[in-house]
Amino acid sequence: MDEIDRNIAVALQEDGSSGLAELAKVAGLSVSATAERVKRLEERGVIRGWRADLDPAAVGCPMLAHVLAAVAPGRDDAAFRDRMRSEEAVLECHAVTGAWTYLLKLRVADLPALDAFLNEVLRVLPGVQRVETLLALATVKESAILPVAPATEE
Repeated sequence: MDEIDRNIAVALQEDGSSGLAELAKVAGLSVSATAERVKRLEERGVIRGWRADLDPAAVGCPMLAHVLAAVAPGRDDAAFRDRMRSEEAVLECHAVTGAWTYLLKLRVADLPALDAFLNEVLRVLPGVQRVETLLALATVKESAILPVAPATEE
């Protein structure tokens, strides 16, 4: 990405609803040239999609939990991964190093919803040996804004 692409990417992360005229000012290009740059960023997969940043409490999932799950060593955990991809409450699922196999980020309505997920979804999956849940008492920072690397010469 050159400096213009970087500036467009940073501006879109800060406000994805920016119009092309606003982006053109940031990029120092015409509106049509800026639109072409945005299109190329989409085609290259730099921009993966467009979505709104919703308030979790306002949409009924104020409880944030991180869950560590250990899957039996040597076990094909494709079923685990597929199930986590299909679960609406699972915002993120990461394969991790150390004593645990996966780290999940969940958003749920309340403790009964979390309990149902843990007991009816997670713990019943084949190979799941143990689970540890961490409830967030307060959120100090939560962001999807990536630290965009400096521009590179292409």
